[in-house]
Amino acid sequence: MNTNTQKKTLDDPKFGFTEYAERLNGRAAMIGFILALIIEYTSGQSLLSWLGL
Repeated sequence: MNTNTQKKTLDDPKFGFTEYAERLNGRAAMIGFILALIIEYTSGQSLLSWLGL
């Protein structure tokens, strides 16, 4: 049994570099990278040329 339970207080950060925000950002980056690979594979072009850059 885990005895290190933490209760949320008013002092907990609501924005910035929190563990939840970093986890969410990492997951979004992984999804974006996979989608970029899929776009490049299916279109036969690099992502930048597919976007017209």
